[in-house]
Amino acid sequence: MSSLVKEDLEKKLFKPLSQNLYEFIEIEFSVQDRYYLCVSVTKNEEVKIIMVKHYRIGLDEKYEVTKKWSLNDLRMIDGKEADTDNPFFDLHFKKVYSLEAYSCASKYAFVRTVNKLNHAYLKKDLRIVNFDSTYIHDDSIWSSNNKDCLVLMRICFYAFSLVCFSLCPLPL
Repeated sequence: MSSLVKEDLEKKLFKPLSQNLYEFIEIEFSVQDRYYLCVSVTKNEEVKIIMVKHYRIGLDEKYEVTKKWSLNDLRMIDGKEADTDNPFFDLHFKKVYSLEAYSCASKYAFVRTVNKLNHAYLKKDLRIVNFDSTYIHDDSIWSSNNKDCLVLMRICFYAFSLVCFSLCPLPL
């Protein structure tokens, strides 16, 4: 589903604006409409954070840019609480925008992408607070680039569990 939405966003919104869409997450912004928070890069290699409203007219999907910021203007990303699994976070520009991601995982995916693009294009000191840094930085084994490692760890966990269960005596 999300890959289809990404393709549609790229085709209808970002390609006509000459931008490459790197990441998008669904955010809880309004009860009636769907909103996405997108991270894109322009031809001039400027990183943009864009809030997009998604709606339908008949059978046609429509996207409307409701807010647009430059990554250069982003002062801080506050994850609210690093120790709890919550989807809430704040983007600090001149004004603070409190947002709710669809899930905690999507919140972290968004922040990882912003952090990665910051290092690639701006190299500015972007403050990322109240996030578990293990899941933010690409050098950790939990990063999205290490999916093979995660799969292998999961297989090992299941194999270990099977061995443990097979050695446990069954009550009669």
